[in-house]
Amino acid sequence: MLKKLLGAVAVVCMLAGFACAEVKKNPVVVMDTSLGSVKIELFEKAAPISVKNFLEYAAAGFYNETIFHRVIPGFMAQGGGFTADRKQKPTRAAIKNEAANGLKNDRGTIAMARTSAPDSATAQFFINVVNNDMLNRPSPDGSGYAVFGKVVEGMDVVDRIVSAKTQNVNMVFQNMPETPILIKSVKTVK
Repeated sequence: MLKKLLGAVAVVCMLAGFACAEVKKNPVVVMDTSLGSVKIELFEKAAPISVKNFLEYAAAGFYNETIFHRVIPGFMAQGGGFTADRKQKPTRAAIKNEAANGLKNDRGTIAMARTSAPDSATAQFFINVVNNDMLNRPSPDGSGYAVFGKVVEGMDVVDRIVSAKTQNVNMVFQNMPETPILIKSVKTVK
């Protein structure tokens, strides 16, 4: 039925003398964690550099067996850079900060983690568990944090992740879950 409808629309477009552009849907990934699965829609048009970067790391299996190494209730859950034994994975070159894309660090959005240098994001990301207006451009340092997607299913899993009992291991690992929360895989589903 759908094929017939799409075919009819294409015929109408041709008869009317104009081309019908195919509507491109945003990529969607499923992040399988030790606490459950999270489905994330990626905003390719608004954040093309960040989305391409994230999808390339995912396709390479980079996120497999990494952990959420920093979780703070009422703030965010950060992961994608360290193994369960706290070894940092080597990354590619940093990408341009796309925080000027108009997307906000609202509950459920995923954004690129970075250092104090605006264009320093590589593989790490964080999921906002509340509206974090202070991370939107121009705050906190004139540059903001680039949102590139949103959780569309599994926010209950993210809430469980951010509620984990944490420990401070050293200056690098603050608010680290006592029991590692693994990212088993990140796979594109469409």
